[in-house]
Amino acid sequence: MADTEPPVTTREAQRTVHPYLVSKRLRWQIFAITWVAYAGFYFVRQAFSVAKLGILDDPLLAHTLSERVLGVIDAVYLAAYAVGQFVWGAWSDRFGPRVVVITGMVGAIGAGLLMGAFTGVLVFGGAMVLMGLAQSAGWAPLCKNMGAFFPVAERGRVLGFWSTNYAFGGLAAPPFLGWLAYSVFDSWQAAFFCGSATLAVVLVLFVLFQRNAPEGAGDTEQTAPAGPARHGGLALYRKTLRDPMVLTLGAAYFLLKPARYAILLWGPVLVSDRLPQVDKVGATLIPIAFGAAGVLAPIVVGWVSDRLFQSRRVPACVLALAVLTVVLALFMPLTATDSVGIMIALLGVIGLAVYAADSMISCVAAVDFGTEEAAGTAAGLVNGCGSVGAILGGLLPGFLSGSALFILFSITAALAGLVMLPHWNRRPRTATPR
Repeated sequence: MADTEPPVTTREAQRTVHPYLVSKRLRWQIFAITWVAYAGFYFVRQAFSVAKLGILDDPLLAHTLSERVLGVIDAVYLAAYAVGQFVWGAWSDRFGPRVVVITGMVGAIGAGLLMGAFTGVLVFGGAMVLMGLAQSAGWAPLCKNMGAFFPVAERGRVLGFWSTNYAFGGLAAPPFLGWLAYSVFDSWQAAFFCGSATLAVVLVLFVLFQRNAPEGAGDTEQTAPAGPARHGGLALYRKTLRDPMVLTLGAAYFLLKPARYAILLWGPVLVSDRLPQVDKVGATLIPIAFGAAGVLAPIVVGWVSDRLFQSRRVPACVLALAVLTVVLALFMPLTATDSVGIMIALLGVIGLAVYAADSMISCVAAVDFGTEEAAGTAAGLVNGCGSVGAILGGLLPGFLSGSALFILFSITAALAGLVMLPHWNRRPRTATPR
Protein backbone atom coordinates (compact mmCIF):
# COMPACT_ATOMS: atom_id res chain seq x y z
CA MET A 1 0.00 0.00 0.00
CA ALA A 2 1.43 3.37 -1.02
CA ASP A 3 2.38 5.83 1.70
CA THR A 4 0.18 8.86 1.93
CA GLU A 5 1.43 12.37 2.63
CA PRO A 6 -0.55 14.86 4.71
CA PRO A 7 -2.15 17.61 2.63
CA VAL A 8 0.02 20.67 1.95
CA THR A 9 -1.48 24.13 1.98
CA THR A 10 -0.92 26.55 -0.89
CA ARG A 11 1.16 28.84 1.31
CA GLU A 12 3.39 25.94 2.41
CA ALA A 13 3.83 24.83 -1.17
CA GLN A 14 4.81 28.34 -2.21
CA ARG A 15 7.41 28.56 0.51
CA THR A 16 8.87 25.23 -0.58
CA VAL A 17 9.21 26.45 -4.15
CA HIS A 18 10.37 29.98 -3.31
CA PRO A 19 11.12 30.97 0.31
CA TYR A 20 10.60 34.68 -0.43
CA LEU A 21 6.91 34.21 -1.31
CA VAL A 22 5.61 35.47 2.01
CA SER A 23 3.40 38.37 2.87
CA LYS A 24 4.82 41.80 2.14
CA ARG A 25 3.78 42.91 5.62
CA LEU A 26 5.97 40.24 7.23
CA ARG A 27 8.95 41.11 5.07
CA TRP A 28 8.78 44.79 6.00
CA GLN A 29 8.17 43.87 9.62
CA ILE A 30 11.51 42.04 9.57
CA PHE A 31 13.12 45.00 7.79
CA ALA A 32 11.88 47.40 10.46
CA ILE A 33 12.69 45.35 13.55
CA THR A 34 16.17 44.35 12.40
CA TRP A 35 16.93 47.97 11.40
CA VAL A 36 15.84 49.20 14.83
CA ALA A 37 17.77 46.37 16.49
CA TYR A 38 21.13 47.28 14.99
CA ALA A 39 20.59 51.01 15.44
CA GLY A 40 19.71 50.22 19.06
CA PHE A 41 23.08 48.57 19.67
CA TYR A 42 24.72 51.96 19.07
CA PHE A 43 22.95 53.58 22.02
CA VAL A 44 25.04 51.43 24.35
CA ARG A 45 28.14 51.37 22.14
CA GLN A 46 28.38 55.18 21.93
CA ALA A 47 27.78 55.70 25.64
CA PHE A 48 31.51 55.38 26.34
CA SER A 49 32.36 58.12 23.83
CA VAL A 50 29.83 60.44 25.48
CA ALA A 51 30.95 59.54 29.01
CA LYS A 52 34.62 60.33 28.23
CA LEU A 53 33.90 64.08 28.47
CA GLY A 54 32.69 63.72 32.06
CA ILE A 55 35.30 61.14 33.03
CA LEU A 56 38.19 63.36 31.92
CA ASP A 57 36.72 66.34 33.81
CA ASP A 58 36.23 64.31 37.01
CA PRO A 59 39.18 65.09 39.37
CA LEU A 60 38.64 61.82 41.21
CA LEU A 61 39.23 59.84 38.02
CA ALA A 62 41.92 61.96 36.35
CA HIS A 63 44.80 59.69 37.41
CA THR A 64 43.18 56.30 36.93
CA LEU A 65 41.16 56.92 33.77
CA SER A 66 43.46 59.19 31.77
CA GLU A 67 43.26 59.74 28.02
CA ARG A 68 45.83 57.02 27.39
CA VAL A 69 43.97 54.54 29.58
CA LEU A 70 40.70 55.34 27.80
CA GLY A 71 42.47 54.82 24.47
CA VAL A 72 43.70 51.40 25.58
CA ILE A 73 40.19 50.53 26.72
CA ASP A 74 38.94 51.48 23.23
CA ALA A 75 41.52 49.14 21.70
CA VAL A 76 40.46 46.34 24.07
CA TYR A 77 36.86 46.84 22.96
CA LEU A 78 37.77 46.75 19.26
CA ALA A 79 39.86 43.59 19.73
CA ALA A 80 36.98 41.83 21.49
CA TYR A 81 34.63 43.06 18.77
CA ALA A 82 36.88 41.55 16.10
CA VAL A 83 36.99 38.18 17.88
CA GLY A 84 33.22 38.15 18.25
CA GLN A 85 32.65 38.81 14.54
CA PHE A 86 34.45 35.59 13.65
CA VAL A 87 32.29 33.59 16.07
CA TRP A 88 28.74 34.97 16.01
CA GLY A 89 28.18 34.77 12.25
CA ALA A 90 28.79 31.02 12.27
CA TRP A 91 26.63 30.62 15.37
CA SER A 92 23.75 32.41 13.66
CA ASP A 93 23.94 29.84 10.85
CA ARG A 94 23.81 27.05 13.40
CA PHE A 95 21.34 28.35 15.97
CA GLY A 96 19.48 31.07 14.08
CA PRO A 97 19.84 34.87 14.31
CA ARG A 98 17.23 35.26 17.06
CA VAL A 99 19.17 33.48 19.80
CA VAL A 100 22.47 35.17 18.90
CA VAL A 101 21.10 38.72 18.67
CA ILE A 102 19.14 38.44 21.93
CA THR A 103 22.26 37.13 23.66
CA GLY A 104 24.24 40.08 22.31
CA MET A 105 21.65 42.62 23.44
CA VAL A 106 21.53 41.18 26.96
CA GLY A 107 25.33 41.23 27.16
CA ALA A 108 25.56 44.83 25.91
CA ILE A 109 22.91 46.00 28.39
CA GLY A 110 24.77 44.28 31.23
CA ALA A 111 28.12 45.77 30.21
CA GLY A 112 26.59 49.26 30.05
CA LEU A 113 25.13 48.92 33.52
CA LEU A 114 28.49 47.76 34.91
CA MET A 115 30.30 50.76 33.44
CA GLY A 116 27.70 53.12 34.84
CA ALA A 117 27.85 51.62 38.32
CA PHE A 118 31.63 51.18 38.80
CA THR A 119 34.70 53.29 37.97
CA GLY A 120 37.59 50.85 38.48
CA VAL A 121 39.99 50.37 35.56
CA LEU A 122 39.71 46.59 35.72
CA VAL A 123 35.91 46.76 35.78
CA PHE A 124 35.93 49.12 32.79
CA GLY A 125 38.35 46.88 30.91
CA GLY A 126 36.38 43.72 31.64
CA ALA A 127 33.08 45.41 30.82
CA MET A 128 34.48 46.60 27.49
CA VAL A 129 35.55 43.06 26.60
CA LEU A 130 31.98 41.97 27.29
CA MET A 131 30.69 44.98 25.34
CA GLY A 132 32.85 44.15 22.32
CA LEU A 133 31.76 40.52 22.24
CA ALA A 134 28.11 41.49 22.73
CA GLN A 135 28.11 44.27 20.11
CA SER A 136 29.61 41.94 17.51
CA ALA A 137 26.58 39.66 17.86
CA GLY A 138 24.47 42.16 15.93
CA TRP A 139 25.66 42.72 12.37
CA ALA A 140 26.30 39.31 10.78
CA PRO A 141 23.22 37.57 12.29
CA LEU A 142 20.94 40.47 11.32
CA CYS A 143 22.37 40.50 7.77
CA LYS A 144 21.57 36.80 7.55
CA ASN A 145 18.09 37.50 8.91
CA MET A 146 17.43 40.02 6.16
CA GLY A 147 18.86 37.74 3.49
CA ALA A 148 16.28 35.09 4.40
CA PHE A 149 13.40 37.43 3.48
CA PHE A 150 14.68 39.30 0.41
CA PRO A 151 15.89 37.77 -2.89
CA VAL A 152 19.15 38.72 -4.60
CA ALA A 153 17.45 40.86 -7.26
CA GLU A 154 16.13 43.22 -4.55
CA ARG A 155 18.90 42.87 -2.03
CA GLY A 156 21.11 45.72 -3.19
CA ARG A 157 18.36 48.33 -2.82
CA VAL A 158 16.73 46.80 0.25
CA LEU A 159 19.94 46.17 2.18
CA GLY A 160 21.20 49.55 1.00
CA PHE A 161 18.32 51.24 2.82
CA TRP A 162 18.68 48.80 5.71
CA SER A 163 22.41 49.54 6.09
CA THR A 164 21.61 53.13 7.05
CA ASN A 165 21.04 51.73 10.55
CA TYR A 166 24.65 51.98 11.70
CA ALA A 167 25.23 55.43 10.24
CA PHE A 168 21.98 56.60 11.86
CA GLY A 169 22.94 55.01 15.18
CA GLY A 170 26.33 56.70 15.10
CA LEU A 171 24.67 60.06 14.38
CA ALA A 172 21.69 59.88 16.74
CA ALA A 173 23.11 58.18 19.83
CA PRO A 174 25.80 60.70 20.92
CA PRO A 175 23.62 63.85 21.01
CA PHE A 176 20.73 61.93 22.59
CA LEU A 177 22.90 60.39 25.31
CA GLY A 178 24.87 63.62 25.76
CA TRP A 179 21.69 65.61 26.31
CA LEU A 180 20.41 63.12 28.89
CA ALA A 181 23.76 62.76 30.66
CA TYR A 182 24.79 66.43 30.89
CA SER A 183 21.60 68.47 30.51
CA VAL A 184 19.02 66.27 32.25
CA PHE A 185 20.94 64.23 34.86
CA ASP A 186 24.29 66.10 34.99
CA SER A 187 26.17 62.82 35.33
CA TRP A 188 28.41 60.93 32.90
CA GLN A 189 27.17 57.65 34.41
CA ALA A 190 23.71 58.47 33.02
CA ALA A 191 25.05 57.95 29.49
CA PHE A 192 25.55 54.25 30.27
CA PHE A 193 22.27 53.83 32.14
CA CYS A 194 20.21 55.60 29.47
CA GLY A 195 21.95 53.72 26.68
CA SER A 196 21.21 50.40 28.37
CA ALA A 197 17.58 51.42 28.98
CA THR A 198 17.16 52.33 25.30
CA LEU A 199 18.53 48.98 24.15
CA ALA A 200 16.31 47.19 26.69
CA VAL A 201 13.24 48.70 24.99
CA VAL A 202 14.58 47.58 21.61
CA LEU A 203 15.17 44.09 23.02
CA VAL A 204 11.51 43.78 24.01
CA LEU A 205 10.41 44.84 20.52
CA PHE A 206 12.85 42.40 18.94
CA VAL A 207 11.52 39.48 20.99
CA LEU A 208 7.96 40.33 19.97
CA PHE A 209 8.37 40.99 16.25
CA GLN A 210 11.47 39.22 14.92
CA ARG A 211 11.32 35.94 12.96
CA ASN A 212 14.29 33.90 11.78
CA ALA A 213 12.95 32.93 8.37
CA PRO A 214 9.71 32.85 6.32
CA GLU A 215 9.16 29.17 7.15
CA GLY A 216 8.92 30.06 10.84
CA ALA A 217 6.49 32.95 10.41
CA GLY A 218 3.68 31.16 12.17
CA ASP A 219 5.73 29.42 14.85
CA THR A 220 5.50 30.56 18.43
CA GLU A 221 9.03 29.35 19.06
CA GLN A 222 11.87 30.18 16.70
CA THR A 223 14.13 27.22 16.20
CA ALA A 224 17.43 26.93 14.39
CA PRO A 225 17.33 26.13 10.71
CA ALA A 226 17.74 22.54 9.73
CA GLY A 227 20.45 21.28 7.42
CA PRO A 228 24.19 21.47 7.19
CA ALA A 229 24.46 24.70 9.11
CA ARG A 230 22.97 23.05 12.17
CA HIS A 231 24.82 19.76 12.07
CA GLY A 232 28.22 20.82 10.69
CA GLY A 233 29.18 24.21 12.06
CA LEU A 234 32.96 23.65 11.82
CA ALA A 235 32.65 22.05 8.40
CA LEU A 236 30.60 25.02 7.21
CA TYR A 237 33.18 27.41 8.63
CA ARG A 238 36.02 25.61 6.83
CA LYS A 239 34.02 25.55 3.59
CA THR A 240 33.39 29.29 3.82
CA LEU A 241 37.06 29.97 4.53
CA ARG A 242 37.93 28.21 1.28
CA ASP A 243 35.59 30.42 -0.74
CA PRO A 244 37.84 32.81 -2.74
CA MET A 245 35.16 35.49 -2.97
CA VAL A 246 34.60 35.57 0.79
CA LEU A 247 38.37 35.84 1.31
CA THR A 248 38.53 38.64 -1.25
CA LEU A 249 35.78 40.56 0.56
CA GLY A 250 37.54 40.02 3.88
CA ALA A 251 40.85 41.34 2.53
CA ALA A 252 39.18 44.37 0.95
CA TYR A 253 37.28 45.14 4.15
CA PHE A 254 40.45 44.89 6.25
CA LEU A 255 42.07 47.48 3.96
CA LEU A 256 39.02 49.79 3.97
CA LYS A 257 38.06 49.83 7.64
CA PRO A 258 41.04 51.79 9.10
CA ALA A 259 40.09 54.95 7.18
CA ARG A 260 36.48 54.84 8.36
CA TYR A 261 37.35 54.25 12.01
CA ALA A 262 40.13 56.83 12.05
CA ILE A 263 37.66 59.55 11.06
CA LEU A 264 34.90 58.09 13.25
CA LEU A 265 37.08 58.03 16.39
CA TRP A 266 39.46 60.93 15.68
CA GLY A 267 37.34 63.22 13.50
CA PRO A 268 37.19 66.22 15.90
CA VAL A 269 40.96 65.99 16.52
CA LEU A 270 41.72 65.82 12.78
CA VAL A 271 39.49 68.84 12.14
CA SER A 272 41.05 70.81 14.98
CA ASP A 273 44.58 70.09 13.72
CA ARG A 274 43.76 71.28 10.19
CA LEU A 275 41.50 74.20 11.21
CA PRO A 276 43.03 75.66 14.40
CA GLN A 277 40.74 78.69 14.18
CA VAL A 278 37.68 76.47 14.84
CA ASP A 279 36.66 76.02 18.50
CA LYS A 280 36.00 72.66 20.15
CA VAL A 281 32.27 72.76 19.51
CA GLY A 282 32.85 73.45 15.84
CA ALA A 283 35.45 70.68 15.60
CA THR A 284 32.85 68.29 17.03
CA LEU A 285 30.09 69.40 14.68
CA ILE A 286 32.02 69.49 11.38
CA PRO A 287 32.55 65.67 11.22
CA ILE A 288 28.74 65.28 11.19
CA ALA A 289 29.13 65.73 7.41
CA PHE A 290 30.97 62.40 7.37
CA GLY A 291 28.16 60.58 9.21
CA ALA A 292 25.34 62.30 7.32
CA ALA A 293 26.82 61.22 3.98
CA GLY A 294 27.11 57.75 5.47
CA VAL A 295 23.32 57.58 5.85
CA LEU A 296 22.82 58.39 2.16
CA ALA A 297 25.64 56.23 0.78
CA PRO A 298 24.16 52.71 1.30
CA ILE A 299 20.91 53.77 -0.41
CA VAL A 300 22.73 55.13 -3.46
CA VAL A 301 25.19 52.25 -3.82
CA GLY A 302 22.47 49.63 -3.33
CA TRP A 303 20.38 51.15 -6.12
CA VAL A 304 23.42 51.40 -8.40
CA SER A 305 24.41 47.77 -7.86
CA ASP A 306 20.89 46.48 -8.56
CA ARG A 307 19.82 48.78 -11.38
CA LEU A 308 22.98 49.74 -13.24
CA PHE A 309 25.05 46.61 -12.65
CA GLN A 310 22.25 43.96 -12.51
CA SER A 311 23.05 42.68 -8.99
CA ARG A 312 26.80 42.78 -9.52
CA ARG A 313 28.21 44.17 -6.28
CA VAL A 314 31.90 44.52 -7.17
CA PRO A 315 31.66 47.37 -9.74
CA ALA A 316 29.88 49.63 -7.26
CA CYS A 317 32.51 48.85 -4.60
CA VAL A 318 35.45 49.45 -6.95
CA LEU A 319 34.06 52.80 -8.13
CA ALA A 320 33.48 53.94 -4.53
CA LEU A 321 37.00 52.87 -3.57
CA ALA A 322 38.45 54.76 -6.55
CA VAL A 323 36.73 57.97 -5.41
CA LEU A 324 37.90 57.34 -1.84
CA THR A 325 41.51 56.85 -2.98
CA VAL A 326 41.59 60.21 -4.76
CA VAL A 327 39.89 62.20 -1.99
CA LEU A 328 42.08 60.77 0.76
CA ALA A 329 45.21 61.60 -1.27
CA LEU A 330 44.00 65.20 -1.70
CA PHE A 331 42.80 65.69 1.89
CA MET A 332 45.93 67.32 3.31
CA PRO A 333 46.65 69.70 0.38
CA LEU A 334 43.03 70.85 0.13
CA THR A 335 42.56 71.39 3.87
CA ALA A 336 45.68 73.57 3.93
CA THR A 337 43.42 76.37 2.65
CA ASP A 338 41.91 76.71 6.17
CA SER A 339 38.43 76.66 4.62
CA VAL A 340 35.63 75.23 6.74
CA GLY A 341 33.51 74.72 3.61
CA ILE A 342 36.20 72.65 1.92
CA MET A 343 36.65 70.56 5.07
CA ILE A 344 32.91 69.84 5.26
CA ALA A 345 32.81 68.98 1.55
CA LEU A 346 35.80 66.64 1.81
CA LEU A 347 34.42 64.84 4.85
CA GLY A 348 31.09 64.48 3.07
CA VAL A 349 32.68 62.95 -0.03
CA ILE A 350 34.86 60.66 2.09
CA GLY A 351 31.79 59.58 4.07
CA LEU A 352 29.82 58.92 0.89
CA ALA A 353 32.61 56.82 -0.65
CA VAL A 354 33.71 54.93 2.46
CA TYR A 355 30.20 54.05 3.65
CA ALA A 356 29.16 53.03 0.12
CA ALA A 357 32.00 50.53 -0.13
CA ASP A 358 31.61 49.55 3.53
CA SER A 359 27.90 48.71 3.35
CA MET A 360 28.27 46.85 0.06
CA ILE A 361 31.19 44.70 1.23
CA SER A 362 30.10 44.04 4.80
CA CYS A 363 26.41 43.37 4.17
CA VAL A 364 25.09 42.94 0.63
CA ALA A 365 28.05 41.18 -0.98
CA ALA A 366 28.86 39.10 2.12
CA VAL A 367 25.30 37.75 2.25
CA ASP A 368 25.08 37.28 -1.53
CA PHE A 369 28.27 35.29 -1.87
CA GLY A 370 27.99 33.38 1.38
CA THR A 371 25.13 31.15 0.11
CA GLU A 372 21.89 30.69 2.04
CA GLU A 373 23.26 28.14 4.50
CA ALA A 374 26.42 30.12 5.23
CA ALA A 375 25.30 33.75 4.94
CA GLY A 376 25.93 34.43 8.63
CA THR A 377 29.32 32.70 8.60
CA ALA A 378 30.41 34.66 5.51
CA ALA A 379 29.22 37.99 6.91
CA GLY A 380 30.96 37.22 10.22
CA LEU A 381 34.26 36.36 8.53
CA VAL A 382 34.20 39.45 6.33
CA ASN A 383 33.29 41.73 9.23
CA GLY A 384 35.86 40.09 11.48
CA CYS A 385 38.59 40.97 8.99
CA GLY A 386 37.26 44.52 8.86
CA SER A 387 37.21 44.76 12.64
CA VAL A 388 40.91 43.87 12.80
CA GLY A 389 41.49 46.80 10.44
CA ALA A 390 39.35 49.01 12.68
CA ILE A 391 41.84 48.50 15.52
CA LEU A 392 44.50 50.09 13.31
CA GLY A 393 42.11 52.94 12.52
CA GLY A 394 41.88 53.71 16.22
CA LEU A 395 45.62 53.47 16.90
CA LEU A 396 47.43 54.90 13.84
CA PRO A 397 46.23 58.54 14.18
CA GLY A 398 48.05 58.70 17.52
CA PHE A 399 51.37 57.66 15.95
CA LEU A 400 51.45 59.11 12.40
CA SER A 401 51.41 62.67 11.10
CA GLY A 402 48.40 63.80 9.10
CA SER A 403 50.19 63.61 5.73
CA ALA A 404 51.54 60.10 6.32
CA LEU A 405 48.21 58.95 7.71
CA PHE A 406 46.07 60.04 4.77
CA ILE A 407 48.57 58.84 2.16
CA LEU A 408 48.59 55.45 3.89
CA PHE A 409 44.78 55.34 3.90
CA SER A 410 44.73 56.34 0.23
CA ILE A 411 47.09 53.46 -0.59
CA THR A 412 45.03 50.92 1.37
CA ALA A 413 41.83 52.10 -0.34
CA ALA A 414 43.50 51.65 -3.73
CA LEU A 415 44.70 48.17 -2.75
CA ALA A 416 41.17 47.25 -1.67
CA GLY A 417 39.89 48.27 -5.10
CA LEU A 418 42.63 46.30 -6.86
CA VAL A 419 41.87 43.21 -4.80
CA MET A 420 38.22 43.34 -5.92
CA LEU A 421 38.82 44.40 -9.54
CA PRO A 422 39.35 40.84 -10.95
CA HIS A 423 35.82 39.96 -9.76
CA TRP A 424 34.18 42.85 -11.66
CA ASN A 425 31.70 40.65 -13.58
CA ARG A 426 31.00 38.13 -10.82
CA ARG A 427 27.40 37.72 -9.71
CA PRO A 428 25.96 35.99 -6.64
CA ARG A 429 25.32 32.30 -7.22
CA THR A 430 21.57 32.77 -7.21
CA ALA A 431 21.45 35.96 -9.26
CA THR A 432 20.12 35.96 -12.81
CA PRO A 433 20.64 38.76 -15.32
CA ARG A 434 17.58 40.85 -16.11
